[in-house]
Amino acid sequence: MAATIGPGRTRIGWVGTGVMGSSMCGRLIDAGYSATVFNRTPAKAEGLVARGATLAGSPAEVAAGSDVVFTIVGHPADVREVILGDRGVLSAARPGATVVDMTTSEPSLAVEIAEAAAAKGVVALDAPVSGGDVGAREGRLSIMIGGDEAAVDSLRPLFEVMGKAIVRQGGPGAGQHAKMVNQTLIAANMVGVCEALLYAHKAGLDPTTVLESVATGAAGSWSLSNLAPRMIAGDYGPGFFVEHFLKDMGIALAESRRMGLAMPGLALAEQLYRALAAQGKAREGTQALILALADLSRVDWKA
Repeated sequence: MAATIGPGRTRIGWVGTGVMGSSMCGRLIDAGYSATVFNRTPAKAEGLVARGATLAGSPAEVAAGSDVVFTIVGHPADVREVILGDRGVLSAARPGATVVDMTTSEPSLAVEIAEAAAAKGVVALDAPVSGGDVGAREGRLSIMIGGDEAAVDSLRPLFEVMGKAIVRQGGPGAGQHAKMVNQTLIAANMVGVCEALLYAHKAGLDPTTVLESVATGAAGSWSLSNLAPRMIAGDYGPGFFVEHFLKDMGIALAESRRMGLAMPGLALAEQLYRALAAQGKAREGTQALILALADLSRVDWKA
């Protein structure tokens, strides 16, 4: 199959054209692939249609005209609807097609989808991503993949358009488990980034100058380099929604309980983000966490 993947030969379907999906699908279109797209809010797909995509009326319609269908939606319930629902991808996908769910979702659901797909002669992969809106636009995502090894290898030309770190983690559900590792790392780190900036601010330092000293040293991280400047600028626009991060942390905590793991750091981060959502910030970017932490100490941060 690998030799058949390519512009002009492979028809791409895309379900979910939000902050991440629109950029990821856009890169495939720019690489020469024809695309059929669907979004529950059609207006969110207008930019892709303007670049040559065909707008479909349902995930089933997307699947009917595609060799490979990518999905990236909000929550596990959305994944279930767009793939397993009455008008979902698997209701119309033809034998030999491949479905790639790039949503961060439940490992058990990824296994269920893979089994349902196999019963129809379709291959399903779970391939959540990390790298945020910037990584999606620039094709620098980390793609964590679970599923059949041969299928992963065959789709590598497509993955390489969207990402730089493309790693198969194992069988169905393994990509989602790897993403839970990623989100656990980010959750605790975000608390540290916010607390550090508030400390700098309260101590009378210029946070931007402090970043020059610490961002490239042992304390450096992606969040520090990419999200701390947004916090300093008072920019809380969503590269990744707070409500979606809460969903991810909820999945990770549920999986940790199932495995008998104590995860106090993740649990603390989840509670702080829950407080942020209660303050009306669920649709802000994850960097808005600094507002909840600032409120704990009544620090006047850039609201």
